[in-house]
Amino acid sequence: MTYKTILAAVDTTDEAEDILEVAREIAEERGAKISAVTVIRPIADFYVNLYSMLDASPDAGIEALATERTTAWLTDLAKRYGIDAGAVKVIVGTPAVEIRHLAKKIGADLIVLGTHGRQGLGLMLGSTASAVLHGAPCDVLAVKVRAEGSEQGD
Repeated sequence: MTYKTILAAVDTTDEAEDILEVAREIAEERGAKISAVTVIRPIADFYVNLYSMLDASPDAGIEALATERTTAWLTDLAKRYGIDAGAVKVIVGTPAVEIRHLAKKIGADLIVLGTHGRQGLGLMLGSTASAVLHGAPCDVLAVKVRAEGSEQGD
């Protein structure tokens, strides 16, 4: 399979480095370019009851600040993996939906993301990874990331 455009979808944990490392290895091997994305869930997802009582504007400042700080973090991290700042995106939305949409928009051949697989159906594949896989416009590589404190082989 020829990969020319790789989308590395990461969250804001230390595991992001594992995902970017895998994406970089594939990109170097295949001569591909990498884009990186982090998706921040809207504040309304966390505080739906409170949000319903507020005007939509109060959360805009929080989401803007979260987006700004996450963009700075991801841009710095991506730079260490040879990813151009212009190829870094931080999006507010539903992770699986936004990852699939961005992959289609940039013409990605491969999405690389992590999976924890800790609970329920997630024992097989993490919920975001599973949702990205179903309906992805390209190949998806789910990298098994170890839970904090777990031993290799667990």
